[in-house]
Amino acid sequence: MSRFDLLVRGGVLFDGTARPGREADVAADGGRLTVLPPGAAVDAAEVIDARGRAVAPGFIDVHTHSDGVSLLGQGDRELVRASVLQGVTTEICGNCGSSLFPALPERLAAMRADARVSFGGDVGIYEDFEGFAEAHARVPRANHLSSLVGHGTLRAGVLGPVDRPATPAELAAMCDLLDRALSQGAAGLSTGLIYTPGTYASTDEVVALAAVAARHGKPYVTHLRDEMARVEEALEEAVEIGRRSGAALHVSHHKTAGRYAWGRTERTLPRIAELRAAGMDVTCDVYPYTAGSTALAAMLPPWANDGGMAGLTRRLGSPEERDRMRRAIAEGVPGWENTVGNGGWDRISVACAPRHPETEGRTIADLAATASAEPLDMVAELLLAEGGEVTIISHSMIEDDVRRVLAAPYAMIGSDGVPKPGGRPHPRWAGTFPRVLGHYVRELGLLTLESAVHKMTGMAAARFGLTGRGVIRDGAHADLVVFDPDTVADGATFADPLLPPAGVDAVVVGGEIVVRAGVETGARPGRVLAL
Repeated sequence: MSRFDLLVRGGVLFDGTARPGREADVAADGGRLTVLPPGAAVDAAEVIDARGRAVAPGFIDVHTHSDGVSLLGQGDRELVRASVLQGVTTEICGNCGSSLFPALPERLAAMRADARVSFGGDVGIYEDFEGFAEAHARVPRANHLSSLVGHGTLRAGVLGPVDRPATPAELAAMCDLLDRALSQGAAGLSTGLIYTPGTYASTDEVVALAAVAARHGKPYVTHLRDEMARVEEALEEAVEIGRRSGAALHVSHHKTAGRYAWGRTERTLPRIAELRAAGMDVTCDVYPYTAGSTALAAMLPPWANDGGMAGLTRRLGSPEERDRMRRAIAEGVPGWENTVGNGGWDRISVACAPRHPETEGRTIADLAATASAEPLDMVAELLLAEGGEVTIISHSMIEDDVRRVLAAPYAMIGSDGVPKPGGRPHPRWAGTFPRVLGHYVRELGLLTLESAVHKMTGMAAARFGLTGRGVIRDGAHADLVVFDPDTVADGATFADPLLPPAGVDAVVVGGEIVVRAGVETGARPGRVLAL
């Protein structure tokens, strides 16, 4: 009789290929899978009873900002474990142009303070992907992690956080750093073209860098330069970058946000479908919420952040510069995604302000009214008091647009989770995958179960080169999730954003059970994946 390390018996197998579910047993041995007929006569050291449950490949979260959360230590274990409790066995970080590497050695010290603000603590900054991976290897983790190379980090790592074009020599240095990181196993290139210093870059600069990614066969992943009033124009810039560079294009958390863009997925999605039909390799990801989350400083015009946090701090302390910011928000700035101008301070609430927890969960408009202050002044004072470390939630989308993107056959699932300690982070970090399976599959019927699993697994693995992951087949990596299709649901809310989901019974990483009966086991088989 064959003997395995682990046997998952009696479940309905959704193998990650979008095929309908079928009855099968799944065994793991030495970190690899074997698919068996139902009730096969085998023995195993551990058995998971999956009767009445779905068995799927471990979910792949293609869009996170979890670059540093495990490097902060285990003091906030509830935050660290939120991802794996919802069935995520691989996270892809380094998104929106922000990663923890690479940089020239002489820039590392200056960048460390800004990294602390972005990632919620002293997580370090690293010369290359290998340095990043070595730092994580010293901190055991339950699931796997891979990282893109953030263009904003790359730019700051050569030029600094300054508003000017890169010189030819600087661009060559950026290309060299990117080439090295990709050679070491980074997953691709990401940009966040609404965020400084990425927003200071021209299209030509990004094309040159994306061409490096193309040579490695890795994707160009972009937070568009505008997801609001100019979203179609921004999409065309991304298409131009993909075409000129030769890189596959992946649009991050595709949305049409702000009152001037609501409904425009009716134009952006057919455009993407048209490009795909013509042979262009373009995909996107989406999270199942109508609110986003980012840094409060991103609500200010790009010039306000010239020079990084030090430059922003100087400007926030000047009444004249505050007046300039107020006018920029009221009148707009060419080429800038003006979130407040497209929505209003009443749609923006504080998620995390470590020294001022009394502000968390309240809108900027409400805080300003309570203090009899003008909203921009309230924002300036809060940023100064917190050293720039303020995260916000922006209620900027409508449900119809979210549903259209979720249903698109080339859209995969990413949480866009921002796991910073303290406060009230967006519930997507703890709830994205169960929310899709519970609300959009079971309750609304927007997707079939096999299609949703495919978006979370096989489709994601194919896009990011995760060979042997995202599928259940003989010889694949033994990353699995066992869940109840009848009860799976997100528990996280905006008021209590780290509540675990219902219906996720077991999670397996590398053949080891890391979650059993919805509770972490303490196993730490996860590692940084070099792709």
